[in-house]
Amino acid sequence: MKSGTCIGISSMKPCCRILISYKSSSIFGVSSPKMNRSGIHNLSKSLSKAVDRRRFHSYKHSKSQIVGYKCVVDPNRRAFSVSDSSWGQPRVFTSSFRVDKGRARGVLVIPKVASDFRNHSTSVEPHVNEKNFERIYIQGGLNVKPLVVERIETGSGLVKEDKIGIDVNESGLNTDNVKGLNLTEPKIEREVPEVEKEAWNILRGAVVNYCGNLVGTVAANDPADKQPLNYDQIFIRDFVPSALAFLLNGEGEIVKNFLLHTLQLQSWEKTVDCYSPGQGLMPASFKVRTVPLDGSTDAFEEVLDPDFGESAIGRVAPVDSGLWWIILLRAYGKITGDYTLQERVDVQTGIRLILNLCLTDGFDMFPSLLVTDGSCMIDRRMGIHGHPLEIQALFYSALRCSREILTVNDATKNLVAAINNRLSALSFHIREYYWVDMKKINEIYRYKTEEYSTDAINKFNIYPDQIPSWLVDWIPEEGGYFIGNLQPAHMDFRFFTLGNLWAIVSSLGTSKQNEDVLNLIEEKWDDLVANMPLKIIYPALESDEWRIITGSDPKNTPWSYHNGGSWPTLLWQFTLACIKMGKPELAQRAVALAEERLSVDQ
Repeated sequence: MKSGTCIGISSMKPCCRILISYKSSSIFGVSSPKMNRSGIHNLSKSLSKAVDRRRFHSYKHSKSQIVGYKCVVDPNRRAFSVSDSSWGQPRVFTSSFRVDKGRARGVLVIPKVASDFRNHSTSVEPHVNEKNFERIYIQGGLNVKPLVVERIETGSGLVKEDKIGIDVNESGLNTDNVKGLNLTEPKIEREVPEVEKEAWNILRGAVVNYCGNLVGTVAANDPADKQPLNYDQIFIRDFVPSALAFLLNGEGEIVKNFLLHTLQLQSWEKTVDCYSPGQGLMPASFKVRTVPLDGSTDAFEEVLDPDFGESAIGRVAPVDSGLWWIILLRAYGKITGDYTLQERVDVQTGIRLILNLCLTDGFDMFPSLLVTDGSCMIDRRMGIHGHPLEIQALFYSALRCSREILTVNDATKNLVAAINNRLSALSFHIREYYWVDMKKINEIYRYKTEEYSTDAINKFNIYPDQIPSWLVDWIPEEGGYFIGNLQPAHMDFRFFTLGNLWAIVSSLGTSKQNEDVLNLIEEKWDDLVANMPLKIIYPALESDEWRIITGSDPKNTPWSYHNGGSWPTLLWQFTLACIKMGKPELAQRAVALAEERLSVDQ
């Protein structure tokens, strides 16, 4: 067994072990007590401090049981252990590790070197079928107005750049709007509405505690539900809106704990019927369990029990979990201003593992991700196998986030290049082939089929008879949307709300396409919002379609659950899309409707 390397960067306090029923793991491990901000900045200065031996446990008489080893760390440093050869290989650390400056394996101080993308929010929006210009918006910190660079391509191929910006002071802050203000005056706190207080009470009631740390919220907290199945677990995708609420309320610790604990679970070996998926897979959910300590009936400890799909209904691996994790990681840095988390070596390694899993070469000819049914928010059979829009929009967003937060060095330059190449190919693919409006419908009606050439117009051999009868009467003249799926000889014309909203939020669509999506939602308000926002899919599968596509799923009967049911959790993404496109009144209208209906449904 090769020796491990102790790297001083972990901030978690996993004083309890993690329950895994599989073989073994090279999971990185444990940490010292919390450090304040000054301790973080003085990290490199602590090399000369004495190293003491500490054990992490949940019961004072128990032995350390985190992946089978004891971690020896300096109390003023943060540490975790990884194999010095191959990340993610099944391996158990059984010996104690000592930080010793005089030995080959010691403390590695990681400089704060990160991609400069993290300082900017970029949106590259080349317009489909418009080759004469490209706008690039670069936005700095919270107090800096957007810097707009206009790239206008002339017929001769010359590019003229106009920079529109403002001057900032030495600290990089825009002080134009604060001149003359008394900055020492106390803030006037707004009055919190009763409905918001109630919402916070419900949210805090769903918080899960693990070894004294808040680590997330359960998917559903219904006291009347005697058989919650896995709804009493912390789902990565379900925690994202809760995490954003905590971050905006100045409570970032729970989000940080969540990100680090799920990162720990990533490197465990996952096995279903003697087969293991690729490295980098994040769990769909995890649960905190209390188990007897070493067979004792008097002492207990808390353990984390993750689900990578091996226990899920249908045994489907969660493709979207890793994508949501990256998106939330960037949001944590942007909102809190704490970029030290994303710069850590274990976090950077986790990002690379997720990206390598997504960018692995395969047999597919398209830049979109190929997934099976039930691998995302719609986690039951609903005919989304192939290249569903939801996954592509999240994939695009995660790639953009990764481009900002990845540390750029010799080890990652090829990965960054692959990210840029995929972003360009994916945005063109979705904008060109997934978009449908009245103009595109008329083009499909005129498609020739069985074209065999590199310059074929009907590249996917789509038969015009596939256009459903409801579509022509439903789609407005001024509006359009991204279809739900695209495969050879198949276009899924259903409207998938999450995919379309996230296409707007992530700038996967062009400005015109994004505007048309909101126009369609506003025009078809009664269909997509109705009495409770928002329909997850429109229209619902009925009759023979429902029986064939869902397998007669009793939970997904027409206009229920994933099959056209109302999902208020989509409101936060709808609000983001509306704010981005300058239509906050649409979001206010939907939120007001939800508040009224939710109070009645209690």
